[in-house]
Amino acid sequence: MGNMFGFQPLLAILSHIFFIAISFYALQAIMPEKIIKKNKVFQTQLLFILVSVLIGSAVSNFFLELSYWSGRVPAMFS
Repeated sequence: MGNMFGFQPLLAILSHIFFIAISFYALQAIMPEKIIKKNKVFQTQLLFILVSVLIGSAVSNFFLELSYWSGRVPAMFS
């Protein structure tokens, strides 16, 4: 049981990193030059990173909570 406590934080970290990377990759499909002012490259990159973290963390939290609660369902019937 003590080994399980070390596994959950590692899984959460890896899940967050994975979904942040996936969301960053997906955001590359957006053409920011149509929305963002010219010569604002650094700000655009920073915005992409922050939006990636926001989306990736939300999706990761969703899947981690879904996994947690689905593991608790059998306890309802015992």
